[in-house]
Amino acid sequence: MNAAQEHDPAPPAFRTAVDALRSARIRPEIEIDPTRPPQRLAPFSYALEAAVVDGEEDLADGRLVLLHDPAGHEAWHGTFRLVTLVRAELEPEMAADPLLPDVSWSWLTGALQARGLSYGEPSGTVTRASSHYFGGLGDRAPASQIEIRASWTPREGLGGVPDTAAHLAAWCEVLCQIAGLPPAAAGPQGPDGAVVTLPQRRGPRPS
Repeated sequence: MNAAQEHDPAPPAFRTAVDALRSARIRPEIEIDPTRPPQRLAPFSYALEAAVVDGEEDLADGRLVLLHDPAGHEAWHGTFRLVTLVRAELEPEMAADPLLPDVSWSWLTGALQARGLSYGEPSGTVTRASSHYFGGLGDRAPASQIEIRASWTPREGLGGVPDTAAHLAAWCEVLCQIAGLPPAAAGPQGPDGAVVTLPQRRGPRPS
């Protein structure tokens, strides 16, 4: 154990889980960095923010937070919890698809299942919103956005540590799916076995 670990108040299981997130290999289209985690959701937390980048354009962005309560949490049914926000701009026609919320949620569950990850207590929302501009902003085209907010309990393995690197890989696949990129080999699939993705956005994001 090094000096930094000796003075780290975080439990070993949480440190191991965070180290796995920091060292995980991710798709090259994704830029990812640590960010300030929420302070009141759990005794220990760690957060990452990421964006799917095409040239100088962000096709999608998101945030993944790892929470840990060594005493356990009644609502989680475990000591760890993953919380996420993923969002992307859409073409208005795609945003009007009535199946979009169900398909979007299936990307998350499918990505976890494709990697054989065990998890529990999933919950979340899929929100789509449209903006129309008027007056001084009237020259802007209508804009639509999809947003997935979700949380789930990763099942713990050896030493009480979940496979956070694999959960991160699954989350990155969702980020790429919502950005319209082709899935990786282990990516999520639709109910009929066919991969379902959004068309890739082109053109600048409204400022």
